[in-house]
Amino acid sequence: MKAFLGRLFLKLWRWTPVGTKPARGSVIVCAPHTSNLDYLLMIFTAWTQNMNLSFLGKSQLFKPPLGWLMRATGGIPVDRNAANGLVGQMTEAFTATPDLMLAIPAEGTRSKAEYWKSGFYRIAQSAEVPICLAFIDKSKREVGFGLVFEPSGDIAADMERVRVFYDGKIGLKHHNFGPVRLREETPDEGAAAG
Repeated sequence: MKAFLGRLFLKLWRWTPVGTKPARGSVIVCAPHTSNLDYLLMIFTAWTQNMNLSFLGKSQLFKPPLGWLMRATGGIPVDRNAANGLVGQMTEAFTATPDLMLAIPAEGTRSKAEYWKSGFYRIAQSAEVPICLAFIDKSKREVGFGLVFEPSGDIAADMERVRVFYDGKIGLKHHNFGPVRLREETPDEGAAAG
């Protein structure tokens, strides 16, 4: 039923789902993330492949009245004050649920950001799961799943693969899509000087 509904909604909106979901539990990078509609497009695309996509949310969002909706659509509450931090919590989640498909908008915001958040990379490394690059491309009206790779530990080389993949992908509000880069790729000027 979900697959039918996913295809129906995407067809009504004139979007085409492409690619294949990862073969095993993965961190799913969702980009460009420039609009609230990105979430719905990704959920419907996941449904077309009978995929249970999970996403992170502040624990406050899981309280009444809409907490049930957050959980029903794959939400995982995150305790920002937990001693083991976000990476530790998500590593435990993958241990408990090895087939977890965790969607993370790496930009961390729908507004333009100069750097992506590195959590997606650190979670995948710690949990020893692959990274799958999911995308929205308004220019082709396509939404789906693309490159899947294991993080190598060479963050600059891995991010170059990510940049190549997202090059030319147009978000719904593309002026909000910033550079595909992590702060960790740029050597600390202070450390370089010392």
